[in-house]
Amino acid sequence: MSEARKQPVASAEAPAAIGPYSQAILSGDWIYTSGQVGFDPGSGQLVPGGIAEQTEQVLRNLQAVLAAAGCTLGDVVKTTVFLKDMNDFAAMNAVYARALAPEGVVPPARSTVEVARLPRDARVEIELIARRPSAAPQGGI
Repeated sequence: MSEARKQPVASAEAPAAIGPYSQAILSGDWIYTSGQVGFDPGSGQLVPGGIAEQTEQVLRNLQAVLAAAGCTLGDVVKTTVFLKDMNDFAAMNAVYARALAPEGVVPPARSTVEVARLPRDARVEIELIARRPSAAPQGGI
């Protein structure tokens, strides 16, 4: 893929990339985010609390990255959720539903998997794919 078709997206309102990756990539009308964990962008540390607090911070971080690309959580078409412990699913899902699937909104497709370990022992990481609103198709299938 040529560099002209692959533009980095970054927001100071989300934790800076700590390695050789971008917070997100804009390719055409599609935004592909890197996974976000519950780091506070100011301190660079995991937010205090448990799975609910970390999930809320993850979604705030993703919302900031999407905003830098001209999108909102309502433009998300696919998410992947990585959980350190699948027993946290219900608590994560409650926060996730408020942000990504409020009543009257078509929720994105999603995969959820349990993983052995996440950066700095975070409890949850979420990555997503969104499409810019101007590119959304009209009508149904």
